[in-house]
Amino acid sequence: MLDAVGGLPAEHWLVRTPFGFALTGYRDATALLADRRFHSALSLLPTLAGLEGGLPRERRQRSILAMEGPEHDRLRRLASPAFTPRATDRLRPFIRSVLDGLLDPLVEAGRAELVTEVCEPYPIPIICELLGAPRADWELFSGWAVDVFRIFDNDLAKDRPVIEAALGELDAYVSAMIDRRRRTPADDLLSRLIAVEEQGERMSTPELVSMTEAVLLAGTDTTRNQLGCALALFAHHPDQWRALAEDPTLAAPAVEEVMRHSGAVRATLRVAAEAVEHRDVLFPPGTVVAMSLAAANHDPSAWPDPLRFDIARTTSGSPQLTFGWGSHHCLGASLARAELQEALALLSVRLPELAVEGSIEWKPPTVGIWGPRRLPVTFRPGG
Repeated sequence: MLDAVGGLPAEHWLVRTPFGFALTGYRDATALLADRRFHSALSLLPTLAGLEGGLPRERRQRSILAMEGPEHDRLRRLASPAFTPRATDRLRPFIRSVLDGLLDPLVEAGRAELVTEVCEPYPIPIICELLGAPRADWELFSGWAVDVFRIFDNDLAKDRPVIEAALGELDAYVSAMIDRRRRTPADDLLSRLIAVEEQGERMSTPELVSMTEAVLLAGTDTTRNQLGCALALFAHHPDQWRALAEDPTLAAPAVEEVMRHSGAVRATLRVAAEAVEHRDVLFPPGTVVAMSLAAANHDPSAWPDPLRFDIARTTSGSPQLTFGWGSHHCLGASLARAELQEALALLSVRLPELAVEGSIEWKPPTVGIWGPRRLPVTFRPGG
């Protein structure tokens, strides 16, 4: 058996990195992500960035994105009924109305900058509608999401005051919203989370705040960037853009192929909570391992010809990993799929002959959630 700390051969399935190790294979990624002895390393991000203390400890511990064990399982179990495909499908008409509202002012011009004019404003109204937040507060939510997600931008020394200020404002807003919904329930996600009960168990107010914030944050920047990645990809594959416009049933497989080929979440971190042996390598407690989701999604043992983009690709039985795997698989995956499916189906019809105008400006590869910063395009006017 090899000790991961002691050394590895020059060619190996495990890669040494400055903070620990990384792996790139599909089989290894799914195995370690499913292993409950490897915990989310989200709370370690400030430490890995060289900051003492990081964000407040109690905040890091209460987030479902970082929580582990029985408490994590309990929260997911209580929240899951609100995130089923059937529950999120009720939002599809509203999703389409949001898209039409964004596209109506653009289609006659025959050109647009899709990041600022479509991708960035798209998810916030949907998340706010889901939570029951009023239209007047959409811009507040959008700003908070942008500021909080600076935690993944690899510059915490500069960004921590902005992140903490946004989190404080968001905490106060959501706590007040929960108080109102306890007194006057509505037909929204927050009211359903307040009402959910299993064998006498309910979510506490801090748990409701944490869950609501996780929905907002996880459902905003990821969707913005993933839609941008999808549109950039389709702009370079006009035949598949036409095929999607002609056959809207391709929207569902198109989303899975886009997320496999050009996923906005490129990696996830885990830390060994105890000694773990995998494929004759021993990971001591505290070992940090990065799972390269982007590389695993291109593993030829999981997908034949993995560099080829094909929305009609026959499934290989290997789900794409951009939503994660194991106990931390994205709780809102059904909502994200609905948003992306509706967007691609409608955009392919309303923006025919999509092509990049000039060049795409991409975010640096060091950011945690990746996508285009600018996506200038042309299309046939009047869609």
